[in-house]
Amino acid sequence: MNTSPADFAARLRSRRRIIGYWVVLDNPVGTERLAGLGYDYICVDAQHGLLDYKGTLGAMTAIDARGTAAGMVRVPANDGFWIGQALDAGARGVIVPLVNTAEEAAAAVAACRYPPLGVRSYGPMRSGLRVGPAPAESNQQVACIVMIETAQALANTAEICATDGLDGVYIGPSDLTIALGGRTSTDTSVAEKFEAALAKVAEEARTAGIAAGIHCPDGATAAGRLAQGFTFATVSSDLVHLEQAAAAHLRDATA
Repeated sequence: MNTSPADFAARLRSRRRIIGYWVVLDNPVGTERLAGLGYDYICVDAQHGLLDYKGTLGAMTAIDARGTAAGMVRVPANDGFWIGQALDAGARGVIVPLVNTAEEAAAAVAACRYPPLGVRSYGPMRSGLRVGPAPAESNQQVACIVMIETAQALANTAEICATDGLDGVYIGPSDLTIALGGRTSTDTSVAEKFEAALAKVAEEARTAGIAAGIHCPDGATAAGRLAQGFTFATVSSDLVHLEQAAAAHLRDATA
């Protein structure tokens, strides 16, 4: 499915179909094995995941060891420090949470780009081995994706998608469901509003010519979302699949 991590940002910008996987555990060997399965990218969750910066750095190294998947990081916040640190660790893209306006999207883009296109500070302690390292090359090879997961962001989707230099938007289904009035992160009572919101985001991204992504609970859902108009999708996570596999084997063993 994937070709080379070096052209990940270019494929994302061209709205090619891309499928990734989500990592929340500080488990470099496990992440390395996942990175060799054929996913286009492995995204490490530094916002809600169970790992610190050393864990993120170890995950980026593990992903690159297989040489096929691109390493991405969901950073903790829309802040130049977190974004720069993830990119310096070798991430080929960042997913920035809780972006509500075009101005906030522009700030995320600026944090991803070296001058004169942005404000990223030069210090590629590890990324220089894999990405760039010349500033102009790094600017081309790094993807900036912002999340649409609040009512405010949904209202501002067209303006956010039109942000100069933005490569893609990404749906956080849990937060968006709650933002739409859901009592839980999977409340089906807001399903109609949720689906309408997804259609809106996918269409606004298409109009702006940028990528549209979404987190999915399983591969079948990811296939459906890609058919619906999204251009990239992430499948579940290592922690969820670990628990599901262990539970299934226990059921089989005790049947």
